[in-house]
Amino acid sequence: MPSIEDKLSQLGIVLPSESAPAANYANAVLAGNLLFISGKGPAGGARGRLGIEYTTDEGYQLARAAAIEVLAVVQAAVGSLEKVKRVVKAQGFINATASFTEHHLVLNGFSDLMADVFGERGVHARSVFGASSLRDGLPVIIDSIFEIYPEE
Repeated sequence: MPSIEDKLSQLGIVLPSESAPAANYANAVLAGNLLFISGKGPAGGARGRLGIEYTTDEGYQLARAAAIEVLAVVQAAVGSLEKVKRVVKAQGFINATASFTEHHLVLNGFSDLMADVFGERGVHARSVFGASSLRDGLPVIIDSIFEIYPEE
């Protein structure tokens, strides 16, 4: 079975260093075997709303980029993505117009990448919400929960 690092390489993904929190909070908190990841958006300065500045397909790519940011935080928090037992939950916030209705298709950018990286362990529960605005004008913010293998 290929390692997580091999899967990332096959997908052409090089994880960045974890980005700093936007305010006075932690990027990640480990409680027992659950790792809670604070909301992350895509790197690169994307700003705007779905339905105006971005299409659903562009939003999918932005959610995928946010997933890469999440993976960087997970790796920094526990030392290796091999320690991920399961992706438990994702909660997506989509900065969108009132008439935009494809929030779920945007969040698939996160969900599909988790399944590509972790296989069946990457299939998770999730919720997605439309928002009239998000911090710093980000188009997508995703927070998530991972189960980590217990320390031996």
